[in-house]
Amino acid sequence: MKVVIMCGGKGTRLREETAVKPKPMVEIGSRPVLWHIMSIYARFGFRDFILPLGYKGEVIKQYFHDYHMRQTDFTVALKSGTITAHSSDIEDWRVTLCDTGQETLKGGRLKRVARHIDGERFMVTYGDGLADIDLNRLLRFHEDSGTIGTFTGVRMPSRFGTVRTDETGKILSWEEKPLLNEYINCGFFVFKRVFLDYLLEDESCDLEKEPLQRLAAEGELSMYPHPGQWQCMDTLRDSIQLNELWNSGRAFWA
Repeated sequence: MKVVIMCGGKGTRLREETAVKPKPMVEIGSRPVLWHIMSIYARFGFRDFILPLGYKGEVIKQYFHDYHMRQTDFTVALKSGTITAHSSDIEDWRVTLCDTGQETLKGGRLKRVARHIDGERFMVTYGDGLADIDLNRLLRFHEDSGTIGTFTGVRMPSRFGTVRTDETGKILSWEEKPLLNEYINCGFFVFKRVFLDYLLEDESCDLEKEPLQRLAAEGELSMYPHPGQWQCMDTLRDSIQLNELWNSGRAFWA
């Protein structure tokens, strides 16, 4: 099953890093967040990736073009130029990289890579979100729902604590950063192939607007409620937090 990871956005809220690289290439530890996302899928046997590229896509192309040599010990015979690579434990992944335009929105990017998608179903996620998600359970949920599309929902904690008072102002309860009742979309989609017919190649086709809104209106969109943890890399604060988790051995997605 193909996995499409959206890699074309400009990451303007993480400008400290994205001035020189696309957001999926911002590192956690010594690896790009994109590699961490791919590792989540690979752990469940999904190893065939399609990357729609946009902003600074050449950085991602170069990373995977050089990946084998970057991860391998090798010997160079300087006179002949012959390179002998030595055995190493490199991921058995297949990665298709596609330029989809600098300004194209996610729906348009997905439509532009449709020629690389085969099979009855495919998966899609964002290039900046990490989760301790059970992808086999997500897939079973999608198949049981019978809908064209399924997205993963998470309940986010409030940024602030909440209090409840009586009419005199006396505190009845105090809760520090409670989970909100509403769910938000964190990606990790599964779609039937027919969903590609809902998309336009036009760069203004926004995945979360008309295509998904139409699915919802037709009763063809379901939500898998993820009970675990999720975190996106959207700001410098997020990047620092994710690196702290990784460096302390508390990376929930790993």
